[in-house]
Amino acid sequence: MDASVVATPDQVSLGVLVTAVPRDAVDDAIVVCGVSAKRSDGKLPPHVVAYLTMALCLFPEDDYTEVVTKVTGSLDQWGCWNAAWQVPTSSAVTQARKRMGRNVFPEIFERVCGPVGGESSPVAAMVATGRARGSWLRNWRLMAIDGFDVDMPDTPENAAEFGYAGSGETRSAYPKARVVAMSECGTHALVAAEIGSRAVGEQTMALGLYPRLRDDELLTADRGFYSFQAWGLAAGTGAALVWRAPTRLRLPVVKVLDDGTFLSVVMKPGMRDARRERILATAGAGEDIDPTEGSVVRVAEYDVPDRVGGGTGEVIALLSTITDPAEASAEELADAYHQRWEQETAHDQLKTHMRGPGKVLRSRLPDLVYQEIWAWLIVHHAMTALIARAAEAADRDPDQVSFTKTLRLIRRTVTGKAGFSP
Repeated sequence: MDASVVATPDQVSLGVLVTAVPRDAVDDAIVVCGVSAKRSDGKLPPHVVAYLTMALCLFPEDDYTEVVTKVTGSLDQWGCWNAAWQVPTSSAVTQARKRMGRNVFPEIFERVCGPVGGESSPVAAMVATGRARGSWLRNWRLMAIDGFDVDMPDTPENAAEFGYAGSGETRSAYPKARVVAMSECGTHALVAAEIGSRAVGEQTMALGLYPRLRDDELLTADRGFYSFQAWGLAAGTGAALVWRAPTRLRLPVVKVLDDGTFLSVVMKPGMRDARRERILATAGAGEDIDPTEGSVVRVAEYDVPDRVGGGTGEVIALLSTITDPAEASAEELADAYHQRWEQETAHDQLKTHMRGPGKVLRSRLPDLVYQEIWAWLIVHHAMTALIARAAEAADRDPDQVSFTKTLRLIRRTVTGKAGFSP
């Protein structure tokens, strides 16, 4: 993939962070969280600590002092560092991070990490695309939700806060945090996230994300995220949904549609059969049903005959709130669900390219773990925003811009100019 269209040298530097995460947003988050600097002459005021923590995510192999030495020149250029200051010690940076606490970075994330795929084009309804290719199904922005685990140092504090995977002889070597995030499929930009203990399930953590959906978005999800509660909460936002149904979910046919899909009703678990039949009769008559008891859905079933890695011939049942085939064909629903796999690319970018295979976090205390994960997500978002802008300028799919090469260019130019042609 060609990275020559990524950006100009002025963009590909630590300035990526300052541009994508403006000082005003950082300062506002600091004020809201009540951790403003106690001294006006301090060498590590909170806004500097915020940018340094993000910079740590660019250099996971380096210690604090080395990272600070690398980036202070760029921070000075962007008005976030005083050149007269001495490079602080690792201990000083750690103490400054402790003072900041765990709440500032999620506040920063909420302020700066939105969709980056642009707005839908005027002809989106006809060509099913938007400005960022792969980001849209007609007038819906394609979104996905999924989770992943993060290893951290095995300290008593981290173990007590986050826990391990497994138990006994199968217990994981390191404590693990769980991250559940929503991403923009076409750009891999993470736009909402929940971070917590490994003991909390993905389905439970996802309940905190659904209220953030907008009515111009279409959320795709695997079958592990379905529950009647989750479906109702997500659909209640007005967003469109395309979720894979769990294998044992009962999907009675209410009406077969012209394109081979059919209308069904998902119902609250535990209802008696007589009540279920009355709800189905109400739905079949075209009348509204109580949303606390059930929801009319459209079901599209298909199989993948040449599926790689097993599962060949398995029937996949998709549930959708888009009940009119004229608004999205069965093929479009299947393609939208397939785009969900783009979030796996985002996870790979985070875990393999930014951090490195098998690499654990550096933070030994829970507050600092939360900081580090949120900073990691923010830096990734800044990179996806840069890639999306470059792809749009070159009229390319963001997938055609190499994330790995972009990351290398940012690291290379953090203290100087890169030796490449813009």
